[in-house]
Amino acid sequence: MLTIKHLVKRYPHSDRKAVDDINIELRPGEIFGFLGQNGAGKSTTIKCLTGILPFDEGSIEVCGYDLAKDPINAKYNIGYVPDNHSVYEKLTGVEYVNYVADLYRVPTDIRKERLEKYLKIFKLEAAANRQIKSYSHGMKQKICIIAALIHEPKLWVLDEPMMGLDPQSTAEIIAHMREHCAKGNTVFFSSHNLDLVKKLCHRVAIINQGKLIDTFDLKDNPENQENLEVRFFKITGTYEKRLFDDYCAQEMSDVRPDEKTQEIDYASKVGESVDVTENKDAKNENIEAPCAEPEKKKESKLKNLFRKKDKAAKAETVENAEKDAEITKEPNED
Repeated sequence: MLTIKHLVKRYPHSDRKAVDDINIELRPGEIFGFLGQNGAGKSTTIKCLTGILPFDEGSIEVCGYDLAKDPINAKYNIGYVPDNHSVYEKLTGVEYVNYVADLYRVPTDIRKERLEKYLKIFKLEAAANRQIKSYSHGMKQKICIIAALIHEPKLWVLDEPMMGLDPQSTAEIIAHMREHCAKGNTVFFSSHNLDLVKKLCHRVAIINQGKLIDTFDLKDNPENQENLEVRFFKITGTYEKRLFDDYCAQEMSDVRPDEKTQEIDYASKVGESVDVTENKDAKNENIEAPCAEPEKKKESKLKNLFRKKDKAAKAETVENAEKDAEITKEPNED
């Protein structure tokens, strides 16, 4: 389905290889996860295999077509969802999908049937005839996904596909990824969500500083699934033992300080000795707290700041709700 051999990519005016000798082979009917930190080379690899970026060395084949020698036939078999919304925002959702369908030569009757199906799945029926510039972040992501699927590609490539989507739409994408693979097609997607990757992917590859460090199976391999996080952090050089050894202990114990600890801590701050074991409710009028007033002022300022932010957030929420309500109204009949 996809074969990448010795792929090398350098950006102009840089001595560093953004992608350095990458070798990947994807099988029909599998979901392949592509992991790495920001800047590791994930998006560069994806842009090379989709033909967006030229590469310096190596070869890429999609369904037997060499991307460098026969780019048109190779791209006919690819559906791509980018990590940003690269769409023509002055077009309506329907116009944009039809434009993409024309590029892939999808017959009119077939595209109409598929478009209706996907608009219903992703709850975009009411907004389909509005300009994309009026869409919310999640709606733009959905229309990109629909455009990538309109020609039923053999290879579906997604770069951070769940970003900005609501839980319902995320579940729909996951379900469709599985359905797509069940038909013998392949999904190649990058993600920072390790929990999703371990549950969804058949295999996974980890890239670090442009080099492909490891590729291993996840399906029917509980050990690899369980150790995915540790493996990822060790490969990317971000592993800290405390993140894993101490986490379980913290989950099992109550790490919040009790009342006595809080009172002892307060007494040490004001420079007085207070007996918290006897007569806890009694007031000690001799204790003076010279730093109490500044702390109260700080607390008051913080409260005011949070109130302002909360008020602004509520106003923005109302504005967005009104906008979404407006764009989801049925178009008036002229």
